[in-house]
Amino acid sequence: MDIRYIERSQELSSVRGALEDAGRVALDCEAAGYHRYSDRLCLIQLTAGNTTFLIDPLAVDPEPVLGPALRDEKIEVLMHGADYDVRLLDRDLGVGLTGLIDTQIAAALLGVESLGLSALLQGQLGVTLSKKYQKADWAQRPLPEPMREYAAMDTVYLHGLAARLLAELEERGRLDWAREEFRELEKVRFDANGDRDPVTRVKVARDLDSREVDRLRVGLEWRDRVARELDRAPFRVVGDPTLVEVATRRPRTLEELQGIPGMNRSLAEREGKALLDRLRDSDGRPDGEVVGYPRPPRDRSGVGGRPPPEVEARFTRLKEVRNLRAAELGLARGTLLPNGVLQILAEAPPTGRDDLAATAGMRRWQSEVLGDALLEVLRKDGS
Repeated sequence: MDIRYIERSQELSSVRGALEDAGRVALDCEAAGYHRYSDRLCLIQLTAGNTTFLIDPLAVDPEPVLGPALRDEKIEVLMHGADYDVRLLDRDLGVGLTGLIDTQIAAALLGVESLGLSALLQGQLGVTLSKKYQKADWAQRPLPEPMREYAAMDTVYLHGLAARLLAELEERGRLDWAREEFRELEKVRFDANGDRDPVTRVKVARDLDSREVDRLRVGLEWRDRVARELDRAPFRVVGDPTLVEVATRRPRTLEELQGIPGMNRSLAEREGKALLDRLRDSDGRPDGEVVGYPRPPRDRSGVGGRPPPEVEARFTRLKEVRNLRAAELGLARGTLLPNGVLQILAEAPPTGRDDLAATAGMRRWQSEVLGDALLEVLRKDGS
């Protein structure tokens, strides 16, 4: 196996040459989000022919070479679980893709339960991948040789895996389903979502009272500042459960703060006073200024809040039909049709096949496979 590490601009010429001769390439990305505050693109693995290139985007700009190739409709791009990598390539390189083939999607449409790359390679090709560097810091430089070899394995076997999965999809009449999903994934772009209230990312936050939510928000903003200054992933500074404990226990001294499970003592010594000051400010706000968990406004149809009983009943009936069809096809229920799409149908029932097909999130193949059964439920519901 030929592995080439690309860290100088002049070395990109070999990548360009390989891409010019390739009709299909395998691609993967490594980022630093597990360790660093900024989840920046740290490594690009590209297998073309018999060569795997490990491109260091911290040292060279690969866009002039990769961009044209990945947008070339004549080149198929094999990836696995590409959703985040597509966003990362868009954000950090301004690169979009055409000709995408995602082996995770392909496997899901075949009803495979274990969709991780390691599980698929083991089950489909009998190949065992190491997981030793799964949570490694890909921003470190120089990148150790064992990590380079580990990274290369993520694309070396994608050609064989894709060939097997695509052949089975075609045999079972599902290849068009996969192609539609691939084309939709190509449209994904990075969205910073900077306006999102940070408390909505903490699952238990909705169960807290308004004062506790306000304190939790203070803690999350404090952690974000510290993480940015340290260039460390926020959860590695302090975990969400610890900040929930801070919000509910309301420590008033550094000793009390240090006593909360999961709170690093040295962190509390260095940064704890700033957190306690902000918590004190939060507690001093009048009730009318306290910001609790954001609740979406509910209109007369119930959209945005808890839906009315008739909509909930309709959603349940639609879900039953979806679940039955999923079992017949041997697909995961969410793969056949996500609950979010069923909720839209329950809230605003379509009147016919064209309306159904135009529903947000509804794929053409889903409408063809499931549409008649869903419309039958809605017709009975309206009669």
